[in-house]
Amino acid sequence: MDVEVVLRPLHDARWPAFMAGHPSALPFHHPSWAAMLAECYGFRAFCLTVEDRAGALLAGLPVIEVRRRAGRRRWVSLPFTDECPPLATGEVGEDLCGWLAEARRSHGVRRLEVRAELPGADARRDGTFLTHRLSLARSEGDVFGSLHPNQVRRNIRRAEQAGVVVRVGLAEEDVTRVFYRLHMRTRHRLGVPVQPLRYFRLLWRRLLAPGLGAVLIAESRGVPVAAGVFLASPGVCVYKYGASDERYWHDRPNHLLFWTAIRWAMARGCQTFDFGRTDLTDHGLREFKSRWGTEERSLTYSVLTDGPVRPGGGGIPAPLRSVIRHGPRFVPRLLGEVLYRHTA
Repeated sequence: MDVEVVLRPLHDARWPAFMAGHPSALPFHHPSWAAMLAECYGFRAFCLTVEDRAGALLAGLPVIEVRRRAGRRRWVSLPFTDECPPLATGEVGEDLCGWLAEARRSHGVRRLEVRAELPGADARRDGTFLTHRLSLARSEGDVFGSLHPNQVRRNIRRAEQAGVVVRVGLAEEDVTRVFYRLHMRTRHRLGVPVQPLRYFRLLWRRLLAPGLGAVLIAESRGVPVAAGVFLASPGVCVYKYGASDERYWHDRPNHLLFWTAIRWAMARGCQTFDFGRTDLTDHGLREFKSRWGTEERSLTYSVLTDGPVRPGGGGIPAPLRSVIRHGPRFVPRLLGEVLYRHTA
């Protein structure tokens, strides 16, 4: 097939149009997601497209270029993103991997990382995870009936009986103050660095305020006790971030939060609710997501490179987790300011 691989600006009109008409498009394919990451961390973002000689798009994926001081350039599609497979038309097939590999070499890029499994001999595995998806292509009653009767449905009712109320955030401070406060508490408890505050400010301005997602906040007697950030494409709603105050877990606010998010996604016309990426070793989170009537599947990342591949998915080292857990509350935020950009 006579094609050309082209680097185009994210907001080139052809990419959003191609993405909007593709049935497999995720919220992460929207140009605003990659643009937000680039703006926050000072990266270069673009779209890598495969086009025929007439200029028609056959495939594409958003890409961020990461530069190291002592190394060559690296392309990632996309950092800080659960899943972002290339979008392609049916006739592309396994040729796509070879075209992407050739584009990487021709631009002098050390490696191209893709948050999905690529077919073809050039692709090599770079870590495996799990995803859990709930089908929404049915009535609300059928969806509710597919949830675990004791571990999910009963806990949703328990939260309602306890007076927990979930609202949709309507102002920037719902992300930058309400959610962020719970997020810092959760990350401190888990021993994980916190993204810079500017990240969530941009998340609101570039995605949530324009209607590409929502922040939901669960309150108990007016006190925010849990919150979540959900991103949405026309077909899929993805759970991206969650946070909660462990002192209120007995009221099961997280269960009502997720059920409200599922109903919100159905009202938007989404056909699938994606509970996000899960590490293979996180058995508790895997069990929680499995109780929501979901289908579990493997998510394998790919890398195109001429050098050695060290599989990803190692997560935060245990000693650093311990330092964060036992340190002052400002430690996760301080480490996030220093480290996050360098983990892309």
